[in-house]
Amino acid sequence: MVSIGGIKIDTPLALAPMAGVTDLAFRTICREQGAGLTCTEMVSAKALCYQDKKSIPLLQLGDGESPAAAQIFGSDPVCMEEAAAIAHEVSGADFIDINMGCPVPKVANSGDGSGLMRDPDKAVKVAEAVIRGAGCPVTVKFRLGWDKGSINCVEFAKAMEAAGVAAVAVHGRTRNQMYAGTADWDWIREVKKAVEIPVIANGDVFRPEDAPRILNYTGADIAMIGRGVFGNPWLFAQCRAALEGRPIPEIPPLAQRCDTAVRQFELSAANKGEKIACLEARRHYAWYLKGVPHAGYYKEQIVKITTLEDVYRVTRGIKRDLC
Repeated sequence: MVSIGGIKIDTPLALAPMAGVTDLAFRTICREQGAGLTCTEMVSAKALCYQDKKSIPLLQLGDGESPAAAQIFGSDPVCMEEAAAIAHEVSGADFIDINMGCPVPKVANSGDGSGLMRDPDKAVKVAEAVIRGAGCPVTVKFRLGWDKGSINCVEFAKAMEAAGVAAVAVHGRTRNQMYAGTADWDWIREVKKAVEIPVIANGDVFRPEDAPRILNYTGADIAMIGRGVFGNPWLFAQCRAALEGRPIPEIPPLAQRCDTAVRQFELSAANKGEKIACLEARRHYAWYLKGVPHAGYYKEQIVKITTLEDVYRVTRGIKRDLC
């Protein structure tokens, strides 16, 4: 069991916050499969400060979704302090997480996300501001550095600890790597050696055995899973079994996987409306069918989904022809 800021995490498996992916519906499915810690998609601090109505729903947590974090991003300390207070009040989250790792150019090049790793002094001011505003423990997620020539994650982690954050999550890639190449777990191990606060290890957990491997190798307290659960929330149950030394459960049959996908889309529709949910379902349903033989025809149908009835129709076809 891990404790972050006095809040206990029973299962050392976290779902990485991913924009456009880890909405309330998907987080609900992942928690059912064993995710011990979840986090909202990242929300712009400026949008919260300007009372943008589209941002507030992103902070909504599910019934019983705890422990959980609400993630914000930005680089203006005054705005981040205000946004932290808003995010905590709106979400009721156990933690506020600061995104200092997003590599997307429009975020990073403006000094937000991983752009803050190029200005550690400002990053510290941001962290201190969020801590003042949040009213709950604050965590920070970041990368190894901007590029291979400027890896500063160890010093950065120490600075975050000194600022008062309760835990750090480290993605084992630089900003310039984006999501390419192999995650470097050596640097995560060095971060763990350098700080006393809990460390969450992120990067290349794609198989059940990767969870105990990354924890054993780095000494980290929690394994964070990102792209490995695209269309495969059952990876959490498998990783949990691997950590506990139990037999690894098989992924359910295709028909059951489709039922889970449909339930995810229904939850999403109830939360954000059918139109948006179905547009987002196009990507998610394709992930659920990854590796399924002869699924090409249905993937072509999936990209045309606009209503839940379309989802049901495609699902009936998959069960009839592929199961």
